[in-house]
Amino acid sequence: MTTLFFDTYKAQYNEVVAWRRHLHQHPELSFFETKTAAFIEEKLRGFGLTDIRTNVGGKGIVATIHGANEGPTLAFRADFDALPIVDEKETAYTSTIKGVMHACGHDGHTANLLGLAYVLMQHTEALHGNVVLIFQHAEEKPPGGAKPMIEAGALDGVDYVFGAHLASELPVGKIASRKGPTMASVDAFKIHLQGRGGHGARPHQTVDSIAVGSRLVTHLQQIVSRRINPVEPAVVTIGRFHAGHAFNIIADTAEIEGTVRAMSHDVRIQLQQEIRAILEGMKHADHIDYTLEFTHGYPVLINTEAETALVASLAAQTFSEDASITKDIALGADDFAYFLEQRPGSYFFVGSNNDDPATQYPHHHPRFDFDERALLQMGEMFLAIVGYYLVK
Repeated sequence: MTTLFFDTYKAQYNEVVAWRRHLHQHPELSFFETKTAAFIEEKLRGFGLTDIRTNVGGKGIVATIHGANEGPTLAFRADFDALPIVDEKETAYTSTIKGVMHACGHDGHTANLLGLAYVLMQHTEALHGNVVLIFQHAEEKPPGGAKPMIEAGALDGVDYVFGAHLASELPVGKIASRKGPTMASVDAFKIHLQGRGGHGARPHQTVDSIAVGSRLVTHLQQIVSRRINPVEPAVVTIGRFHAGHAFNIIADTAEIEGTVRAMSHDVRIQLQQEIRAILEGMKHADHIDYTLEFTHGYPVLINTEAETALVASLAAQTFSEDASITKDIALGADDFAYFLEQRPGSYFFVGSNNDDPATQYPHHHPRFDFDERALLQMGEMFLAIVGYYLVK
């Protein structure tokens, strides 16, 4: 029966590509994906689905395919927001929205999940259980769409949850999975330093926020090298340092912003504690006041062991032993982590580059594109998972 699923998807593959290209031409930013959501709903209803919830936790859509027989309920998630990037590609499907682009593959994720819906609606009589399709808005912009969708009931009745992401760093044909912590937590911080400004000729009468801020940047960079256990991956990044208004005036204030990333909850908390401790020390040593704001992003994405072993096994069975590889940990973040906090499941990666340089640009690059054969392989992986759990 799984072979029949594959054949149905292959027959629909050109349509899947067409959906992807339509979405690529009409991207929408996080929390503003109104037309994208309408497109998804239209397609689902066209396939015959009736159990469709819209505006779930925002712009999200949750649709359920009911099998003819009793059994477990699986959920599959696809994100559908785009990025504020100018599309520099010259293709027939280049973005038509100035300054907005699908530069991370979410158009492909969404088209693939629509393909899954089409296939399974042709074969509901073979399903011993149900499939929930989670089309998620706003993955790219914290606080993200996953958490409000869960709070609105997206996982109600779900036993297992799976997702996949295109991977431009991997060649098409590779399926990468990893047990346990796989993607990092991410939190943003903003530091405001309040010194005492003055004339550039009288530094002794001032508290130089630029000088203090410069030392602060150095101290922050030493958190990972000197305070975190070296076997624990962590990153502190300073992305913005703004101070001063004139060349001959010692600045009274400075603002520093950045992110911290970790692969465990304990290190995530430690990073925040270390930043605060450094600031407290500098407050007394450098006679400067400060405020510190943390904006909490996504938690560590932790794949459960049994479900990830299944993904690896199905990749080997469906394609080849060489196709199934172990994913390196990634210090990027994804709010699919919230789904995995609630249910067992796995988030895996589908290779999407080939020998054409056009497919080798990294995610979030203005020329990002991918080998669309990766959609077929992502679809076959989802169908293999359905076959394992729901086909007798």
